[in-house]
Amino acid sequence: MILQPQDAANLLQTAKAKDMSLILYGHPFSSYTQKVLIALYENSVPCEFRSLAPDMPLHMEEWRRRWPIGKFPLLVDGERSVAETSIIIEYLQLAHPGPVRLLPADPMMALDVRFLDRFFDLHVMSAVQHAVGGALTGDPLKREEGLAFAAEKLERAYRWLEGQLDGKAWAAGEDFTLADCAAAPSLFYADWTHRISEDFPLLRGYRANLLARPSFARAVDEARYFRPYFPLGAPDRD
Repeated sequence: MILQPQDAANLLQTAKAKDMSLILYGHPFSSYTQKVLIALYENSVPCEFRSLAPDMPLHMEEWRRRWPIGKFPLLVDGERSVAETSIIIEYLQLAHPGPVRLLPADPMMALDVRFLDRFFDLHVMSAVQHAVGGALTGDPLKREEGLAFAAEKLERAYRWLEGQLDGKAWAAGEDFTLADCAAAPSLFYADWTHRISEDFPLLRGYRANLLARPSFARAVDEARYFRPYFPLGAPDRD
């Protein structure tokens, strides 16, 4: 077989694309950025992190050009841009798999994991964001309203999770999965917003286990510098 010049060029381009490191645009203190970082760290996937901050205008410009919707994190793999945390983590499993499988091969088990992933994002982290949004307005009334809303939503979520975690090592069973990637930052910030009380010992233990997981512990340590900026006040723990 004779390799034509165009074929050689295509092969070289493909090789270069494969050798290009992944790029993740986000912020280390962002819960959703941490969710993806956990997945990357679990499988030791090499990735260049580009922090999105006012003092990084080039990163901001690149990110907005690639994803005009203006949400982060955003994963870039060669010419492909991948948005939305759950999709990013599934993409990593497909394109950059490692020893830790974050989505089960069994379709029904994978469905359970996806449900729990959505639960933590929609019913835990969204309540925290509501409270944070109220605090960021600078209006004391809106701050209190946001905290009250979050307390009601989170208390309900905590109660459901307490029953869900009975007999399980991780959110969906014996294996660390996408659901735990979502749970770790969600419960981390949720406990700061509305403390998980002693009425929920399984949930408190699960949060502690997440904090002890090396991948999440690394993400937490990398964001420590930014704790004073948490608008609800970061407690002196974790």
